[in-house]
Amino acid sequence: MRCLGRTDLEIAPLVFGGNVFGWTADEKTSFDLLDRFFDAGLNAVDTADSYSRWVPGNNGGESETIIGKWMKKRGNRDRIVLVTKVGSDMGQGRIDLSPVYIERAVEASLKRLQTDAIDLYLSHWADPTVPYAETLGAYQRLIEKGKIRFAGACNLDVGQLKAALDAANHHGLPRYEVLQPAYNLYDRSDLDGPLRDLCMANGIGVISYYGLAKGFLSGKYRSEADLGKSARGGSIRSYLNKRGMRILAALDSVAKRHSANQAEIALAWIMARPGITAPIASATSVEQVDSLIKAVSLQLTSADMDQLDTASAA
Repeated sequence: MRCLGRTDLEIAPLVFGGNVFGWTADEKTSFDLLDRFFDAGLNAVDTADSYSRWVPGNNGGESETIIGKWMKKRGNRDRIVLVTKVGSDMGQGRIDLSPVYIERAVEASLKRLQTDAIDLYLSHWADPTVPYAETLGAYQRLIEKGKIRFAGACNLDVGQLKAALDAANHHGLPRYEVLQPAYNLYDRSDLDGPLRDLCMANGIGVISYYGLAKGFLSGKYRSEADLGKSARGGSIRSYLNKRGMRILAALDSVAKRHSANQAEIALAWIMARPGITAPIASATSVEQVDSLIKAVSLQLTSADMDQLDTASAA
Protein backbone atom coordinates (compact mmCIF):
# COMPACT_ATOMS: atom_id res chain seq x y z
CA MET A 1 0.00 0.00 0.00
CA ARG A 2 1.07 3.56 -0.71
CA CYS A 3 0.01 6.72 1.09
CA LEU A 4 -1.98 8.97 -1.21
CA GLY A 5 -0.25 12.29 -0.77
CA ARG A 6 -0.93 13.87 2.62
CA THR A 7 -4.31 12.16 2.99
CA ASP A 8 -4.91 9.24 5.31
CA LEU A 9 -5.95 7.14 2.31
CA GLU A 10 -3.76 4.17 1.46
CA ILE A 11 -4.04 2.56 -1.96
CA ALA A 12 -2.39 -0.28 -3.82
CA PRO A 13 -0.07 0.86 -6.64
CA LEU A 14 -2.74 0.31 -9.32
CA VAL A 15 -6.27 1.77 -9.52
CA PHE A 16 -9.09 0.18 -11.49
CA GLY A 17 -10.51 2.50 -14.14
CA GLY A 18 -14.30 2.51 -14.12
CA ASN A 19 -14.72 4.24 -17.48
CA VAL A 20 -15.57 0.89 -19.10
CA PHE A 21 -18.55 0.17 -16.82
CA GLY A 22 -21.78 0.68 -18.73
CA TRP A 23 -19.82 1.03 -21.95
CA THR A 24 -17.64 -1.90 -23.03
CA ALA A 25 -18.45 -3.89 -19.88
CA ASP A 26 -22.06 -4.59 -18.92
CA GLU A 27 -23.16 -4.90 -15.31
CA LYS A 28 -22.43 -8.62 -14.91
CA THR A 29 -19.02 -8.34 -16.55
CA SER A 30 -18.23 -5.28 -14.44
CA PHE A 31 -19.03 -7.22 -11.26
CA ASP A 32 -16.70 -10.04 -12.38
CA LEU A 33 -13.89 -7.60 -13.15
CA LEU A 34 -14.23 -5.81 -9.83
CA ASP A 35 -14.39 -9.09 -7.91
CA ARG A 36 -11.14 -10.33 -9.45
CA PHE A 37 -9.33 -7.01 -8.97
CA PHE A 38 -10.29 -6.55 -5.32
CA ASP A 39 -9.90 -10.23 -4.43
CA ALA A 40 -6.23 -9.80 -5.39
CA GLY A 41 -5.82 -7.19 -2.64
CA LEU A 42 -6.06 -4.07 -4.79
CA ASN A 43 -8.41 -1.56 -3.24
CA ALA A 44 -9.16 1.58 -5.28
CA VAL A 45 -11.57 2.30 -8.12
CA ASP A 46 -11.75 5.51 -10.17
CA THR A 47 -14.88 6.74 -11.92
CA ALA A 48 -16.71 9.98 -12.78
CA ASP A 49 -20.28 11.19 -12.93
CA SER A 50 -19.92 11.59 -16.71
CA TYR A 51 -18.97 7.93 -17.34
CA SER A 52 -20.26 6.80 -19.83
CA ARG A 53 -22.33 9.62 -21.23
CA TRP A 54 -20.66 9.32 -24.64
CA VAL A 55 -22.40 5.99 -25.34
CA PRO A 56 -25.61 6.31 -27.39
CA GLY A 57 -28.56 5.88 -25.04
CA ASN A 58 -26.56 6.71 -21.91
CA ASN A 59 -27.08 9.83 -19.80
CA GLY A 60 -23.99 9.66 -17.57
CA GLY A 61 -23.79 8.05 -14.16
CA GLU A 62 -23.82 4.51 -15.52
CA SER A 63 -20.39 3.67 -14.11
CA GLU A 64 -21.17 5.07 -10.65
CA THR A 65 -24.46 3.15 -10.61
CA ILE A 66 -22.75 -0.16 -11.38
CA ILE A 67 -20.07 0.41 -8.74
CA GLY A 68 -22.76 1.33 -6.21
CA LYS A 69 -24.72 -1.84 -6.91
CA TRP A 70 -21.55 -3.94 -6.67
CA MET A 71 -20.48 -2.45 -3.31
CA LYS A 72 -24.01 -2.87 -1.95
CA LYS A 73 -24.21 -6.49 -3.04
CA ARG A 74 -20.73 -7.36 -1.76
CA GLY A 75 -21.03 -5.35 1.46
CA ASN A 76 -17.47 -4.09 1.02
CA ARG A 77 -17.76 -0.29 0.97
CA ASP A 78 -15.50 0.06 4.01
CA ARG A 79 -12.68 -1.73 2.16
CA ILE A 80 -12.86 0.37 -1.01
CA VAL A 81 -11.08 3.65 -1.73
CA LEU A 82 -13.66 5.35 -3.91
CA VAL A 83 -12.66 8.08 -6.36
CA THR A 84 -15.10 10.01 -8.53
CA LYS A 85 -15.20 13.33 -10.36
CA VAL A 86 -17.38 16.36 -10.95
CA GLY A 87 -17.50 19.17 -13.46
CA SER A 88 -17.85 17.49 -16.85
CA ASP A 89 -20.80 18.26 -19.07
CA MET A 90 -23.77 16.28 -17.74
CA GLY A 91 -26.26 18.14 -19.87
CA GLN A 92 -25.57 21.66 -18.63
CA GLY A 93 -23.56 22.30 -21.79
CA ARG A 94 -20.22 23.22 -20.20
CA ILE A 95 -17.60 22.39 -17.60
CA ASP A 96 -18.99 23.57 -14.27
CA LEU A 97 -17.16 23.84 -10.94
CA SER A 98 -19.47 26.40 -9.37
CA PRO A 99 -20.44 25.73 -5.74
CA VAL A 100 -24.14 25.40 -6.58
CA TYR A 101 -23.42 22.82 -9.26
CA ILE A 102 -20.91 20.84 -7.16
CA GLU A 103 -23.26 20.60 -4.18
CA ARG A 104 -26.04 19.34 -6.43
CA ALA A 105 -23.79 16.93 -8.37
CA VAL A 106 -22.33 15.30 -5.27
CA GLU A 107 -25.80 14.32 -4.07
CA ALA A 108 -26.48 12.61 -7.39
CA SER A 109 -23.16 10.76 -7.24
CA LEU A 110 -23.72 9.64 -3.64
CA LYS A 111 -27.15 8.31 -4.58
CA ARG A 112 -25.80 6.36 -7.57
CA LEU A 113 -22.87 5.02 -5.53
CA GLN A 114 -25.21 4.09 -2.65
CA THR A 115 -22.81 5.52 -0.09
CA ASP A 116 -22.71 8.32 2.47
CA ALA A 117 -19.27 9.62 1.55
CA ILE A 118 -16.80 9.75 -1.33
CA ASP A 119 -13.16 9.20 -0.35
CA LEU A 120 -11.66 11.40 -3.05
CA TYR A 121 -13.67 13.90 -5.10
CA LEU A 122 -11.90 15.36 -8.11
CA SER A 123 -12.49 18.45 -10.22
CA HIS A 124 -12.56 16.76 -13.63
CA TRP A 125 -11.40 19.77 -15.66
CA ALA A 126 -10.32 23.32 -14.96
CA ASP A 127 -13.20 25.80 -15.05
CA PRO A 128 -11.79 29.27 -15.86
CA THR A 129 -15.14 30.91 -15.09
CA VAL A 130 -15.07 30.03 -11.39
CA PRO A 131 -12.38 31.24 -8.95
CA TYR A 132 -10.47 28.44 -7.22
CA ALA A 133 -11.55 29.80 -3.82
CA GLU A 134 -15.21 29.28 -4.69
CA THR A 135 -14.68 25.69 -5.82
CA LEU A 136 -12.49 24.87 -2.82
CA GLY A 137 -15.02 26.52 -0.54
CA ALA A 138 -17.65 24.12 -1.86
CA TYR A 139 -15.34 21.20 -1.12
CA GLN A 140 -14.75 22.53 2.38
CA ARG A 141 -18.49 22.48 3.07
CA LEU A 142 -18.77 18.94 1.70
CA ILE A 143 -15.88 17.80 3.91
CA GLU A 144 -17.47 19.42 6.96
CA LYS A 145 -20.75 17.65 6.18
CA GLY A 146 -18.94 14.33 5.80
CA LYS A 147 -19.98 13.90 2.17
CA ILE A 148 -16.40 13.78 0.85
CA ARG A 149 -13.13 13.12 2.63
CA PHE A 150 -10.61 14.80 0.33
CA ALA A 151 -10.57 16.88 -2.86
CA GLY A 152 -8.29 16.66 -5.86
CA ALA A 153 -8.11 17.72 -9.48
CA CYS A 154 -7.53 16.31 -12.95
CA ASN A 155 -5.89 17.83 -15.99
CA LEU A 156 -4.30 20.91 -14.39
CA ASP A 157 -1.03 22.32 -15.68
CA VAL A 158 1.64 23.59 -13.32
CA GLY A 159 0.35 27.17 -13.37
CA GLN A 160 -3.21 26.12 -12.62
CA LEU A 161 -2.19 23.78 -9.80
CA LYS A 162 0.02 26.44 -8.22
CA ALA A 163 -2.82 28.97 -8.42
CA ALA A 164 -5.18 26.49 -6.76
CA LEU A 165 -2.66 25.79 -3.98
CA ASP A 166 -2.10 29.51 -3.45
CA ALA A 167 -5.86 30.12 -3.22
CA ALA A 168 -6.27 27.34 -0.66
CA ASN A 169 -3.43 28.73 1.44
CA HIS A 170 -4.59 32.36 1.20
CA HIS A 171 -8.20 31.62 2.13
CA GLY A 172 -7.56 28.81 4.62
CA LEU A 173 -9.39 26.26 2.48
CA PRO A 174 -8.79 22.55 1.81
CA ARG A 175 -6.29 22.19 -1.00
CA TYR A 176 -6.20 19.74 -3.87
CA GLU A 177 -4.45 16.75 -2.28
CA VAL A 178 -4.28 14.61 -5.43
CA LEU A 179 -3.60 15.32 -9.09
CA GLN A 180 -4.76 13.09 -11.93
CA PRO A 181 -2.77 13.76 -15.14
CA ALA A 182 -2.31 11.76 -18.33
CA TYR A 183 1.00 9.91 -18.16
CA ASN A 184 2.65 6.98 -19.89
CA LEU A 185 5.91 6.03 -21.60
CA TYR A 186 4.99 8.04 -24.68
CA ASP A 187 3.03 10.93 -23.15
CA ARG A 188 5.47 12.19 -20.53
CA SER A 189 5.73 15.92 -21.15
CA ASP A 190 2.60 17.03 -19.26
CA LEU A 191 3.81 15.65 -15.92
CA ASP A 192 7.59 15.26 -16.12
CA GLY A 193 9.35 18.46 -15.10
CA PRO A 194 7.83 21.43 -13.22
CA LEU A 195 4.43 19.82 -12.58
CA ARG A 196 5.87 16.69 -11.02
CA ASP A 197 8.36 18.79 -9.07
CA LEU A 198 5.48 20.89 -7.66
CA CYS A 199 3.54 17.77 -6.66
CA MET A 200 6.54 16.17 -4.97
CA ALA A 201 7.52 19.38 -3.16
CA ASN A 202 3.98 19.76 -1.78
CA GLY A 203 3.29 16.09 -1.00
CA ILE A 204 0.51 15.82 -3.58
CA GLY A 205 -0.51 12.31 -4.55
CA VAL A 206 -0.52 11.49 -8.27
CA ILE A 207 -2.92 9.00 -9.83
CA SER A 208 -2.24 8.97 -13.57
CA TYR A 209 -4.47 7.91 -16.44
CA TYR A 210 -3.88 6.74 -20.07
CA GLY A 211 -1.19 4.41 -18.74
CA LEU A 212 -1.18 2.38 -21.96
CA ALA A 213 -1.48 5.34 -24.37
CA LYS A 214 -4.96 4.33 -25.53
CA GLY A 215 -3.69 0.78 -26.06
CA PHE A 216 -0.60 1.58 -28.11
CA LEU A 217 1.73 0.33 -25.37
CA SER A 218 0.06 -3.07 -25.41
CA GLY A 219 2.23 -3.72 -28.46
CA LYS A 220 -0.58 -4.85 -30.74
CA TYR A 221 -0.43 -1.75 -32.95
CA ARG A 222 2.73 -1.75 -35.03
CA SER A 223 1.58 -0.32 -38.38
CA GLU A 224 -1.33 1.39 -40.11
CA ALA A 225 -2.66 -2.08 -40.94
CA ASP A 226 -3.14 -2.78 -37.22
CA LEU A 227 -5.39 0.22 -36.54
CA GLY A 228 -8.52 -1.74 -37.45
CA LYS A 229 -7.98 -4.14 -34.56
CA SER A 230 -10.21 -2.08 -32.26
CA ALA A 231 -12.76 0.73 -32.32
CA ARG A 232 -10.20 3.17 -30.95
CA GLY A 233 -7.46 2.19 -33.37
CA GLY A 234 -7.75 5.46 -35.27
CA SER A 235 -6.71 7.43 -32.19
CA ILE A 236 -3.43 5.52 -32.06
CA ARG A 237 -2.17 6.67 -35.46
CA SER A 238 -0.18 9.55 -33.94
CA TYR A 239 1.98 7.07 -31.98
CA LEU A 240 3.16 5.24 -35.12
CA ASN A 241 6.43 7.10 -35.54
CA LYS A 242 10.14 6.56 -34.92
CA ARG A 243 9.88 7.34 -31.20
CA GLY A 244 6.84 5.09 -30.79
CA MET A 245 8.64 2.19 -32.45
CA ARG A 246 11.69 2.79 -30.25
CA ILE A 247 9.47 2.55 -27.15
CA LEU A 248 7.84 -0.66 -28.38
CA ALA A 249 11.25 -2.20 -29.07
CA ALA A 250 12.33 -1.42 -25.50
CA LEU A 251 9.09 -2.85 -24.13
CA ASP A 252 9.62 -6.01 -26.19
CA SER A 253 13.11 -6.41 -24.77
CA VAL A 254 12.17 -5.84 -21.12
CA ALA A 255 9.01 -7.95 -21.41
CA LYS A 256 11.04 -10.88 -22.73
CA ARG A 257 13.40 -10.70 -19.76
CA HIS A 258 10.48 -10.82 -17.31
CA SER A 259 8.28 -13.30 -19.22
CA ALA A 260 5.62 -10.59 -19.20
CA ASN A 261 3.65 -8.75 -21.85
CA GLN A 262 4.27 -5.20 -23.00
CA ALA A 263 1.28 -3.70 -21.17
CA GLU A 264 2.45 -5.15 -17.87
CA ILE A 265 5.90 -3.64 -18.32
CA ALA A 266 4.46 -0.25 -19.34
CA LEU A 267 2.36 -0.10 -16.17
CA ALA A 268 5.21 -1.37 -13.97
CA TRP A 269 7.37 1.46 -15.33
CA ILE A 270 4.80 4.06 -14.23
CA MET A 271 4.50 2.49 -10.77
CA ALA A 272 8.27 2.75 -10.36
CA ARG A 273 8.51 6.39 -11.44
CA PRO A 274 9.27 8.93 -8.68
CA GLY A 275 6.28 11.01 -7.69
CA ILE A 276 3.64 8.59 -8.99
CA THR A 277 1.35 7.02 -6.40
CA ALA A 278 -0.49 4.75 -8.85
CA PRO A 279 -1.61 4.58 -12.47
CA ILE A 280 -5.20 3.85 -13.48
CA ALA A 281 -5.89 0.94 -15.82
CA SER A 282 -9.15 -0.53 -17.02
CA ALA A 283 -10.03 -3.97 -18.35
CA THR A 284 -12.94 -5.62 -20.11
CA SER A 285 -12.14 -9.27 -19.37
CA VAL A 286 -11.02 -11.25 -16.34
CA GLU A 287 -7.90 -12.26 -18.29
CA GLN A 288 -6.99 -8.60 -18.66
CA VAL A 289 -7.52 -8.06 -14.93
CA ASP A 290 -5.13 -10.94 -14.23
CA SER A 291 -2.56 -9.15 -16.37
CA LEU A 292 -3.05 -5.93 -14.36
CA ILE A 293 -2.53 -7.89 -11.15
CA LYS A 294 0.69 -9.34 -12.55
CA ALA A 295 1.93 -5.84 -13.40
CA VAL A 296 1.71 -4.85 -9.73
CA SER A 297 4.10 -7.62 -8.69
CA LEU A 298 6.70 -6.93 -11.39
CA GLN A 299 9.98 -5.53 -10.08
CA LEU A 300 11.85 -3.74 -12.83
CA THR A 301 15.61 -3.46 -12.43
CA SER A 302 17.53 -0.21 -12.74
CA ALA A 303 18.74 -1.46 -16.13
CA ASP A 304 15.13 -2.02 -17.21
CA MET A 305 14.16 1.48 -16.10
CA ASP A 306 17.17 3.04 -17.83
CA GLN A 307 16.35 1.25 -21.08
CA LEU A 308 12.71 2.40 -20.99
CA ASP A 309 13.61 5.94 -19.93
CA THR A 310 16.12 6.27 -22.76
CA ALA A 311 13.79 4.86 -25.39
CA SER A 312 10.95 7.13 -24.33
CA ALA A 313 12.95 10.35 -23.98
CA ALA A 314 11.43 13.13 -26.07
